[in-house]
Amino acid sequence: MHSKRTVLIVDDDQTIVELMRDFLDDEGFGVIEAFNADMALDILSQTMVDCILLDIMMPGLNGFELCRQIRRTNDTPLLFLSARGEDVDKIRGLSLGGDDYIVKSATPEEVVARIKAVLRRYGKNDRDQKLEMDFDRLVLDLKAHEARINGQPVPFTPKEFEILRLFLEYPRQVFTYDQLLQRFWDGIGDKHTVTVHIGRIREKIEVDFKNPKLLTNVWGVGYRFEGVRK
Repeated sequence: MHSKRTVLIVDDDQTIVELMRDFLDDEGFGVIEAFNADMALDILSQTMVDCILLDIMMPGLNGFELCRQIRRTNDTPLLFLSARGEDVDKIRGLSLGGDDYIVKSATPEEVVARIKAVLRRYGKNDRDQKLEMDFDRLVLDLKAHEARINGQPVPFTPKEFEILRLFLEYPRQVFTYDQLLQRFWDGIGDKHTVTVHIGRIREKIEVDFKNPKLLTNVWGVGYRFEGVRK
């Protein structure tokens, strides 16, 4: 990862873009601006960025649809920044592959802090970790940053990958909602944030995600990974 990390801001409100650009610039980030989905996709086809800050309500393709397109080929950390603060919008954004969802009432300082938190989580060095975790039909390859089910690669967002990695590193250990929220969202958010991500992971690793056998509920407490390492 290069020393000056770059954030792509996608928002049709130029005032918001300029405000966030100024705060990110003060924190040493490079900033690329896009005012609609077409501009963002064009930039992403040509340029590597470290993080995407994405509005929802834009002319043409909205942020949800843009996120869906980005996630087809790109696992760059993505945070929604939206005036829409309803739970249904947060759940939808996280379900589509967003790593965080921030309401625009948040201060610019908080937005920058949450961008830093996302980048800090995904910038960790794996040199001291075993590079492959083999649980029979589920394999996590840290060097390739790839998960495989029955030998076939399965796409995970960066946050999904890191959550799954935590459970695989500590089989049979229970992680509470609060522990997961603190570790992956710096304590900002609610139970929905955790359950949406767990649900997405289950859809990818379970034979029947409605009756999970690998990533199970410990009712009233949290979740536990039941796999046996080979």
